[in-house]
Amino acid sequence: MLGTNLCKGNNSTTSEFPIFRAFGGSAVHGIFNWMTVLVLLPIEIGAGYLYHVSKAIIDSFNIQTGGKAPDILKVITEPFTHLIIMLDSSVIKGNAIGDPETKNMSLIKRWCVTTYTNVIQNVSVANKTECGSVCYETENGIFTEKNMTVKENLERCIHIFASINLSDMAVGFILLTASLLVLCTCLILIVKVLNSVLKGQIAQAIKKIINADFPFPFSWVTGYLAILVGAVMTFVVQSSSVFSAAIVPLMGIGVISMERAYPLLLGSNIGTTTTAVLAALASPAEQLSDSVQVAFIHLFFNLTGLVLWYIIPYLRLPINVAKKFGDITAKYRWFAILYLLFSFLILPLAVFGLSMAGWVVLAAVGGPVLFICIVAIIVNVLQKKCPSCLPPFLRNWDFLPKWLHSLAPWDRMFTLLCGCCCKKCSKNEEEEKPKELLVDDLSPGETHGYDNPDFIWSEKI
Repeated sequence: MLGTNLCKGNNSTTSEFPIFRAFGGSAVHGIFNWMTVLVLLPIEIGAGYLYHVSKAIIDSFNIQTGGKAPDILKVITEPFTHLIIMLDSSVIKGNAIGDPETKNMSLIKRWCVTTYTNVIQNVSVANKTECGSVCYETENGIFTEKNMTVKENLERCIHIFASINLSDMAVGFILLTASLLVLCTCLILIVKVLNSVLKGQIAQAIKKIINADFPFPFSWVTGYLAILVGAVMTFVVQSSSVFSAAIVPLMGIGVISMERAYPLLLGSNIGTTTTAVLAALASPAEQLSDSVQVAFIHLFFNLTGLVLWYIIPYLRLPINVAKKFGDITAKYRWFAILYLLFSFLILPLAVFGLSMAGWVVLAAVGGPVLFICIVAIIVNVLQKKCPSCLPPFLRNWDFLPKWLHSLAPWDRMFTLLCGCCCKKCSKNEEEEKPKELLVDDLSPGETHGYDNPDFIWSEKI
């Protein structure tokens, strides 16, 4: 979704409607997750709901380790990804279980064919009691001969980074940048192709079919069928991000409505957990129980969110919040960037930093902030639904400074900052641009374009 949010602003800059539709579609997934976390996190801390439910399921079944998780699209994509990068699964597994031997090893697999041979090497020891059959003393210490297993590299892997001596961080940064560029390019091309193809009667017919409901009294089944479709499609592509990245451009051009995309994305949440469960079942026997329990926690998190924010139509709040965010983005384009920074960077880092300092610090700082946010939300709802229930001074936010209840002052500030940057850039370009010479400044003895006979003859023709 991050990549989708980064790119969706480039889909259309000439019309406000595709932008607010696309941003609302890309934000509804994150809003659903945030709202579910806000509800389940206090319950999990206090009662351990997800832990105990998943633990009870694990204990009630005799779960046994299986083979490898099924590969569907991976069979097609893996040969191409291996030409770009190959990772050492043993190092990844060692880091996951905290093996100190793999802590400083590279994740990049550079040698595909290796062999292990037993050799006799001279090894230094602290004293002669540690010596074997052979022991000798030199100026550099006491040495003995021991059988050692040595890894010998025979054949390099065939991928881009096999022969390049770069750190894992550098390679990761290169791949991240390249993947974001490819993702942005693909999304832009998808939107352009869809805009050129889905026009006129074709677009109207597709919109009517996709957004249609079953006849009464079975209209309620449509949403659950969309959830099932989203789950199956995500299981096929084995990535909820890929499915979401395909849905958002269709929302941007108006083919899929927010009400139809919401159950599709919820189904995508369910579908991605099935892949995690199957992968957990392929874990070794010693890690099987913990792996499957984590996968079930992921599954029940999404199922609980589905029950909270979809089963009851009046509680489908993520749709309304996403539409509100879309309206704000249509008016203030910088709000999309602000949403990205707060949702995926500032807020997670702040919570993580406070939690590292201890629960007391987190509660002391986060508690008042959360309380203020809850009170502000409740007052906003009452201002719209039942203003007479509030005291006169709380029926609007005019008693607060304008920058606390309106985005207009912030918009002027961002516009001013952007305007200053643009003026500075244009001024630098004008200074660097060479001055054009006037005709009077040119030497009369030279033959230039304006008096060259060939140019004059071409102009006459």
